[in-house]
Amino acid sequence: MKKLVFSILLSGLLLNVNAQQGLELADFVSRPVFQAETPGKIVPLNDGKHYARLEEDGTKIVKYSFTSPKPVGVLVDVSSLKGASIESIEGFTFSPDGSRALVYNNSNRIYRRSFIADYYVIDIERREVEPLSKNGPQRDATFAPNGYSVAFVRDNNIFIKNLRFGTENQITFDGAKDTIINGAADWVYEEEFAFTRAFDWSADSQELAYIKFDESQVKQWTLQYYKGSYPEYKEYELYPGEYTYKYPKAGTANSVVSVHVFNIQNRTTKKMDIKGDDIYIPRIQWTNEPGQLAIVMLNRRQDQLDLLLANSSSGLTRSIMTDRNSRYVSEDCIKGIYFLPDGKHFVYKAQLDGYFHLHLYSLDGRKVRQLTKGNWDVTDYYGYDAASRLFYFQAAAKSPLRREVYSVNFDGTKMTPVAAKEGTNKATFSSDFSYYVHEFSSASQVPVYQVLDKKGKLQYVINDNNYLKAKLASYKLPNKEFFTFRTEDGVELNGWMIKPLDFDQNRKYPVLMVQYGGPDSQEVLDMWEMGWEYYLAMKNYLVVCVDGRGTAARGEEFSKQTYMKLGRLESDDQISTARYLSQQSYVDANNIAIWGWSYGGFISTLCLSRSNLFKAGIAIAPPLNHKFYDTAYTERFMRKPAENPSGYAFSPIEMAENLHGRLLLVHGTVDDNVHIQHTYEFVDKLVQAGKQFDLFIYPNRNHFIRGGNTRLHLYQMKFDFLERNLKN
Repeated sequence: MKKLVFSILLSGLLLNVNAQQGLELADFVSRPVFQAETPGKIVPLNDGKHYARLEEDGTKIVKYSFTSPKPVGVLVDVSSLKGASIESIEGFTFSPDGSRALVYNNSNRIYRRSFIADYYVIDIERREVEPLSKNGPQRDATFAPNGYSVAFVRDNNIFIKNLRFGTENQITFDGAKDTIINGAADWVYEEEFAFTRAFDWSADSQELAYIKFDESQVKQWTLQYYKGSYPEYKEYELYPGEYTYKYPKAGTANSVVSVHVFNIQNRTTKKMDIKGDDIYIPRIQWTNEPGQLAIVMLNRRQDQLDLLLANSSSGLTRSIMTDRNSRYVSEDCIKGIYFLPDGKHFVYKAQLDGYFHLHLYSLDGRKVRQLTKGNWDVTDYYGYDAASRLFYFQAAAKSPLRREVYSVNFDGTKMTPVAAKEGTNKATFSSDFSYYVHEFSSASQVPVYQVLDKKGKLQYVINDNNYLKAKLASYKLPNKEFFTFRTEDGVELNGWMIKPLDFDQNRKYPVLMVQYGGPDSQEVLDMWEMGWEYYLAMKNYLVVCVDGRGTAARGEEFSKQTYMKLGRLESDDQISTARYLSQQSYVDANNIAIWGWSYGGFISTLCLSRSNLFKAGIAIAPPLNHKFYDTAYTERFMRKPAENPSGYAFSPIEMAENLHGRLLLVHGTVDDNVHIQHTYEFVDKLVQAGKQFDLFIYPNRNHFIRGGNTRLHLYQMKFDFLERNLKN
């Protein structure tokens, strides 16, 4: 009996070791074996009892109940549709009455969020499908509230399809590439204000408001494409192809924006009277009152937000709320205005007391009350349940590292936990807030998706990722540990650490510091993710990530300390982290590296230029001088170059002669976000300073450097670089 038990234990041990030894870098990068399954996008239906999901193969939109795990019906099955032929669906929305679905496929990406696609309208009961338009691909197609019309943008103009009569009407005619855009965001609005659709239907479906972007004075940037192999551009075999677009760099001209309202019945367009030059209009939204359009307006410096109400008939506007900030109004405030169904109030998620909280206002601009309070941040707003008079939101109330879901009553006197397990909690509510889908994970617990009712009673589990738990149990893998330390400046910072397998306190390990560090970002979160950092730990690296000053969920004072001096405090804190680590008995102080992507690449190069603590560094697609970056982002944190010359001069390019350690620079040639200009300018300075470094360029790759074998090639190169420079 003892022999049998020993044999079983030995077999299990060998299986575990063999499984662990069989893991490769690709298993954490290009074919992630530890990736959790998700239910995909859950779309609550208007009846409050059901939701819809697109099946993984894209051929069916299935209807589910909030009270039973089994599908209750198939709303759309592409194989049974009559009319146009579509093979699969990439995304969908429903008309408010649920009788029609608007779906798309064959999407082609424009920038980070925008794309053109072939849209189709499906009559769900009749199982009939027809193209939204036969005159070319569309973008941002959206149902009118009455479900009888769909508005969309094509070639920088707005069109409306009348579904009852099958007619397609063009309502703007001045749209032209690099000149005028109607109803769709320009590049900098899409990237920095996080939206693409710049039009909105009125609640009665009788008016369509839209933003017009005049790009005439915005300077252009040109990207070059080569033949390549994945994808292959045969037409560029001998000479490169070019893509030119408008990109406003810090201090230069932005698009001139204006707001217009098209009246469906009268077929007239009225321009709204907005006072102010050189402004941003990052949001428009109809209130629930007829003829009343809300317009969010920011000044160029972005330290003042005005909420305007416009009369769509007269075009007259008035400011009902002004938020002034001594530094800048955060992006979350810009998208944090929510009108209540009573037509009398709106909620503003803002930092009026130094933390993100919910504030209730009446439509005449009078502040009714602050709904949430405390030295913590509201991180998301889910909506208002009018029947129960409860607001639902997500917050980092217990710790900046974690997220909980709460409700607060209309009087702001009672805040109640809805989902508050130790980790990261998210919620998707039914339309009447009777049920919610709870998503939970932590650094040590795989994601679980389950449905609960408003009293917290479990209805069923959608996906518990038990298959992933079983897979994890068959491998010997390192764990993520959280820690806190205080810098020499007295700043307390949060971090995580992944120690090598079979960690020995008396052994000294090489360290890779991972960071991003951009304004209002956060990397140190108690949630599930298993990337290449775990592979590195299995290869005897100690991997560490620390969120420095400027990052999120610790209040306004912590996140805005970096104002006017991007990079200085962030690199100070990473250098302090390296110094702290070098004092630990298990750290090889002579073999510390740092790496980052985008803003993280900026910080990596600064660290190598400001300290000799780092033996090596990796910078991917780094913005190395903010004068080369766009207006809306850069000026929000730095103002214009002419207003802040010393802030802009704090650049790795200007510190090239001080570079320590070995640097690997990586960039894609068609990065529309962080232009390769940053890297090229730095390369020239490094060469002239006599500094040796490694450089790798990915042709035809954008800011994300992916496609085909590209991502695995990149991570293998990073790993090999670390092996050469930290272990020799």
